[in-house]
Parts: sequence; C-alpha cells; structure tokens
Amino acid sequence: MKSSVDWRAVKHEEVFEQELKGLQRRREMDALCTVKDIESVLRQLYIMDGQNWDGRGEPQDISIAATIAAHEHFIAQWKAEE
Repeated sequence: MKSSVDWRAVKHEEVFEQELKGLQRRREMDALCTVKDIESVLRQLYIMDGQNWDGRGEPQDISIAATIAAHEHFIAQWKAEE
C-alpha cells in the first residue's frame, strides 16, 4: 500500500515542479504576461478538472491537480510581490 501512495506523491511533485518552472520561464520571457493571464489559465484548468465525464484515470487526475496547485501557488507568490 505504501508504494501506491509513493508513486502518487512523486507524480504530483514532479508535475508541480515542472509547471512552476514553466510559469517562471513564461513570466521571465514574456514581458506582456500578467498575473491576470495566469489567472485566466487557472480558470480553464478548473473547468478541465470538472470535466471528468469520460473517466480520465488517476494519473491524469493527479497531473491536473498538481497543475492547478502550481498555478495557484505561482499566482499567490506573484501577488505577494506586488
């Protein structure tokens, strides 16, 4: 049982860190990128998360949850800077 929990945590952390790096890169490279742009993407991610009508499976659910968490974290950090 422990190993099944471990792969979930590893997957979540991997996707979370990957998304954060991508968001940081976007902010650095795109001078026109605003926190509102990232919030817009987050709104779309919430919609995607709610559209699990076809049963996408646990790995994909973990990926979407981690992506949402990364966006929420990134937005909170950006707003804290301002």
